[in-house]
Amino acid sequence: MPRLTHDRTTWLAYSQLALWGFFVYGFGPVVPLLRDEQGTSAAVAGLHSTAIAVGALLGGALFAPVARRIGRSRAAWLGLAGVAVGVTGFGTLRPLPATLAAVVVIATFGMMVISGVNVVLTAHHGPTAPAALTEANAACAGMGILAPLLIGATVDAGLGWRPVMAVEVGLIVLLALAALTFRVRPPAASPAVSVPAVPSAVSVPAVPSPAVSVPAASRAVSPEHAVPAVASRVGEPAVAPTGMPAGAGRARGGGLPRPYWIAWVLMAVTGSIEVCLSLWTADVLRSHAGLGAGAASAAVAAIVGGMFLGRLAGGRAALRYRPVPLLLVALAVSLTGFAVFWVASVGWLAVTGLVVLGLGNALHYPLAISLALAVAGPAADKAAGWSSYSMGVGFGIAPVALGWVADGVGPHPAFLLLPGFIATAALLTLRLGRALRPHDHDRHDERQVVVSRRAQPATSHTSV
Repeated sequence: MPRLTHDRTTWLAYSQLALWGFFVYGFGPVVPLLRDEQGTSAAVAGLHSTAIAVGALLGGALFAPVARRIGRSRAAWLGLAGVAVGVTGFGTLRPLPATLAAVVVIATFGMMVISGVNVVLTAHHGPTAPAALTEANAACAGMGILAPLLIGATVDAGLGWRPVMAVEVGLIVLLALAALTFRVRPPAASPAVSVPAVPSAVSVPAVPSPAVSVPAASRAVSPEHAVPAVASRVGEPAVAPTGMPAGAGRARGGGLPRPYWIAWVLMAVTGSIEVCLSLWTADVLRSHAGLGAGAASAAVAAIVGGMFLGRLAGGRAALRYRPVPLLLVALAVSLTGFAVFWVASVGWLAVTGLVVLGLGNALHYPLAISLALAVAGPAADKAAGWSSYSMGVGFGIAPVALGWVADGVGPHPAFLLLPGFIATAALLTLRLGRALRPHDHDRHDERQVVVSRRAQPATSHTSV
């Protein structure tokens, strides 16, 4: 099994993503409180999620040219600076148009943070990127546990949710000072890496980690890659999985292959699951499980806690198991957790269901984006850019739709949309697995050609 080396660059990237996680996982519990404060309906409050989607699209369009000009690492720092400005506005402004605009700013620069972390870790770690990026996911979720707990504490203390936004800004400033103090420099460009097959220690066979080919941020990007480059749904980085050859099934003419677009839809659906839970779980806990506003906001941390634990284990699992079966297992765990949460009428049981739900959700996005980037191969920047639009679909439509249904029938019955999302994601995962099988055969054929060439006598050059 490949070993992951942790250096200053790695820890800095983890910390950058963790600060984004602090905001994004605190944002969900804030929306119901902001709705009460502004006196809007659930559907209107859900427009804050649409604002995140708009910002994601803008961030996707901005990252590639910014990274070409100043470098990917510096683009991530620019993103954190923009997040600090946006969070300051979000925490001080009160009218609905102003908070929506602030969220657009936060998401725009947040996507630059996510994208910078994705490509820096992928290029820096090569074959061990699956573990590095899954650990980055864990750092994001781990820091995200704190935000709902702090929000619940400040609400119960009568201070409201806004002081937590000041904490976010302060943490960004502290990280910047730490990076300057310890002189953490951007990593040098990493060449493409081709890793031989590593036998698995378990019964499920492992296949090679993908070759990673990420151009240096300081170099010019080829025309086919000069498109929006941001990997992701809110809060999470991309993971390059084991079990997929780089660039498998790449479409002719530099386009993205069909398996990528299946993964793209899958990301939109799993994004819908995550954002609906983030935004409306507190409402269900208040209306169905009998929790107060502060306790319900804090209890959202149960989902993030489950995700944190799931990603700690998921980093090892991603090195051993193929991503498609692993994703199906994760979806099954999510469905089980949702069932416990939805039927529970007491707080402790509902929170238990949320922890199980988070365990399953932990691997939805990392595995989906990893498959998408793996089949893209050298077009990883292009694939990452388009992935931001899948987030826009999931984050822009699903929460507003759920809010609209909740306005009519209540938040608890409206949550029955989520099992539909989970079932759809499972069907897409099965379809993606079938689409990827021909590429495994292609990889096997390539190995046979290499072996046959090595077996030939080395006399051909002298016989001419």
